[in-house]
Amino acid sequence: MTNQPISPFAVFQNRNFALLWSAQLVSTIGSALTSLAASILVYRATGSALSVGLMLMATAAPSIVLGLVAGVFVDRWDRKRIMLLADVIRALLVLTIPFLVQSNVAYLYVIVLLTSCVGQFFDPAQASVLPEVASDEELAAANSLMAISSFGATAVGFAASGLLAQFSIELAFYLDALTFLISAACIFFTRIPALPPVEETRVGIIFRNMQSGFRFLYRSPILRSTFILMPVLGISFGLSNALLLPFASQALGATEFEYGIQEALTSLGFVAASLLMARVADRLPAGQWITISFLTMGICQIIYSQLNSIPLAFVLVTLSGFANAPFVVARNLVLQRNTPREMRGRVASAFFVTRDVSFLAGMALVGLADTFGVRELYFVAGLMVLVPGILALFLPGLGQPAAQWKRTIQLLRTVPAAPPAQVVRMPTLDDVDALALRFPALASLTLADRQQLIAHSQILQAPAGSTIVRLGEKSDAAFFVMQGRAIAGVQEGTETRWLETMSEGDFFGEIAALSGQPRTANVIAQEPTTLLQVPAPTLRHLMTYPGMREIVREKFFERLARTNLHDLPRFAGMDQVTLRELRIEPTPA
Repeated sequence: MTNQPISPFAVFQNRNFALLWSAQLVSTIGSALTSLAASILVYRATGSALSVGLMLMATAAPSIVLGLVAGVFVDRWDRKRIMLLADVIRALLVLTIPFLVQSNVAYLYVIVLLTSCVGQFFDPAQASVLPEVASDEELAAANSLMAISSFGATAVGFAASGLLAQFSIELAFYLDALTFLISAACIFFTRIPALPPVEETRVGIIFRNMQSGFRFLYRSPILRSTFILMPVLGISFGLSNALLLPFASQALGATEFEYGIQEALTSLGFVAASLLMARVADRLPAGQWITISFLTMGICQIIYSQLNSIPLAFVLVTLSGFANAPFVVARNLVLQRNTPREMRGRVASAFFVTRDVSFLAGMALVGLADTFGVRELYFVAGLMVLVPGILALFLPGLGQPAAQWKRTIQLLRTVPAAPPAQVVRMPTLDDVDALALRFPALASLTLADRQQLIAHSQILQAPAGSTIVRLGEKSDAAFFVMQGRAIAGVQEGTETRWLETMSEGDFFGEIAALSGQPRTANVIAQEPTTLLQVPAPTLRHLMTYPGMREIVREKFFERLARTNLHDLPRFAGMDQVTLRELRIEPTPA
């Protein structure tokens, strides 16, 4: 009997996930409604591009300060209660907007800022709850559907806000308040276990970890090169995002509904390209994807700045959103392939904080449009995107990866004739301690469990070019990389596809080991590699430790990050996996 693939939509049979997904869907629609409606309301009242930029800054600024520290409190408080209170408070805040703005539009800035502050507590609480309401088998589909919900709802909210502006803009705020209350009702009926924190988290840890992230990326040529691109790009994105409404009104003569459609199309273009990149991201090195992305976006923005046709504007913003996705996916691949697992949260935080600060700086520059004109400033924003696109062709690690890429593909093609990795010895207590440096959760293992791990595991030595895992074979073992680097790939007809690079601190093979299914990829050592081979029964026992369960679940997130949908074209903000890793005290080396 052949096993029929399970539909990813089967996760909706899980009542708790269905409620959580519905809560996100309706509240995200409402948030998009308020975001766009607030910008429209401010622009109606002031006619100033600077005023619109300040409104967007009020939305995004709390993510830099509160986004970093709110998770510390979420780790200690009841997550369900946090989400309920956050939804109710945001509903009440948004409900006051139609009444307060009648006396002074400045109240709108205050309410939007407060609403965004409350949201910084809701987001990490929701992200940490998802693994509790979806099983390990459901988690990959659950995360994909949550991302689709977020982007689909955002596009709907943007379009609906523009439509409501044709009638009564105040309706958008009433609807947003209603969506928060509906979200609270869904969360109220969701069963969420109250779990104590498994790591000590303090605000001081966050800033120490960020410092170590900056130091690590400075020492890595490819990470340093990618980091150099971020400030100019962030300023350009912040400037162009803040200019969209004034440009649509002044230069294109677009209605507010047509402006809302533009925002929705940008998001839809990004989603479409993200889904495509899931299939083709491995066809080119990351540096080439970044160059293609930046040059395409820059050219689109320059052409857009000269348009007078609204239909052509729709085409250009969709293409620009589409072109943004290759950069986001390639950036994530650069981070994942060149950063040890225990450093990824810290390095990612350094990138995202720099991005968000420069994004806000770009928004602050939008006031220049009141002096120089929106067309001229949007043209400059497009030119600014071309600069990092050209730099990416020459910077170390990004501009010179083609030969290395070809060697990776050639190495994967040698798998059928490559010798296998060899078992060299049984592990020792020192090996387990060394592994715990990469996986801090293992530091909590009792002596008995450490001895069980030693008794049932093996140390493998894989010389460069030797095969660790073969496509189609059955095995009950997972592998932890203790030293070296290995690459995974598959053969599809005559085409060889790279999937992932694993280095110290990574693991692989756990899904096939736990499910009993054949291996779905080849894994070959790119350099001399030492691995700990752990059988499935021992791995299952390790996963009784909450920290180890989290590590396995995080792997799902990392694999989904190829189509990371957190980088909305309109909004900045750090993703919750990064923030979670940033709050964990690193184990001393």
